[in-house]
Amino acid sequence: MALRIGVLGTGAIGTDHATMLATTIGGASVAAVFDVDIARAGELAHRIGARRHEAATGLINDADVDAVVIASPGTAHAEQVLACIAAGKPVLCEKPLASTVDDAARVVAAEAALGRRLVQVGFMRRFDPGYVAVKDTIAAGRIGTPMIVHCVHRNRSVPAGFTNAMAMTDTMVHEIDIVRWLLDDEIVSVRVVRGRRGPHAVEGHDDPQLVLMTTASGVLAEVEVILLWPPGYDVRCEVVGSDGLATLEHPRVVSTTMTGNRSEVVPDGWKTRFGDTYRIELQAWVAATLAGTVVGASAWDGYAATVVAHAAAAAQGAADEVGVRLIARPPLYG
Repeated sequence: MALRIGVLGTGAIGTDHATMLATTIGGASVAAVFDVDIARAGELAHRIGARRHEAATGLINDADVDAVVIASPGTAHAEQVLACIAAGKPVLCEKPLASTVDDAARVVAAEAALGRRLVQVGFMRRFDPGYVAVKDTIAAGRIGTPMIVHCVHRNRSVPAGFTNAMAMTDTMVHEIDIVRWLLDDEIVSVRVVRGRRGPHAVEGHDDPQLVLMTTASGVLAEVEVILLWPPGYDVRCEVVGSDGLATLEHPRVVSTTMTGNRSEVVPDGWKTRFGDTYRIELQAWVAATLAGTVVGASAWDGYAATVVAHAAAAAQGAADEVGVRLIARPPLYG
């Protein structure tokens, strides 16, 4: 039996997800798509053999749709996830879970009231083989007690309209989730420091920035964030333990040796670096949904990341660190 999936949003990542689900992911089929761009949604629907819905609510409540992937703009996520919960349908929602802290808390409350998990948030790095190996290394105690986490997130470019706050809520939010996941620890404070402004920085962006987070157990997590870095997309992570290091660099795609020179390719963007990771994530989500379970980041994880990201955005204009205050964690996310 194939899981019949509806996809909300047919932009770049929505189209990629729908195409992969229709052609590559085992146990899946795409039953319907929706986008406010009717022509784009129609073209995708025709190409993958799906139906085009006239409204997001129509797709969510369609009896021929078993589960939903949300790849719409972030401002629409909370209401669409809430509609999926009300319909009792499993949902994979791309980050962010919500564009405000209050809306993220509403999602957590709705799922907790339902009494069973339906929501997975698309923090795909949890499925990346490199990050999984780092987490396994920490869990096995091979590096002793984690003390410091160093992260790098350098973008080659960002879309038009990208704001300074989005450096925290749209870019650095991945590091927020990965730090919480690697350490199994909540972040309790955050501080943002502006660096020397780079020549490629867009007006209004504090580029580069350093973010310093502290977890409940006292681990320090430092994140270097650069929005415009022409050499390429560069994401790295290193966990410093009391007895050793767990280091993740960007994967080597190819290395070339010529007379007097050795070089390697740097990924040109997130699709190159994490393309296969998205496939692993989608396959895991489909398999878990068919089995009646949920894997990956929960609604609680999405809520916690949203709170920390908004605290970081507030810290961009603050001289001191900003505290992180979470609601009580419902037993559902034990």
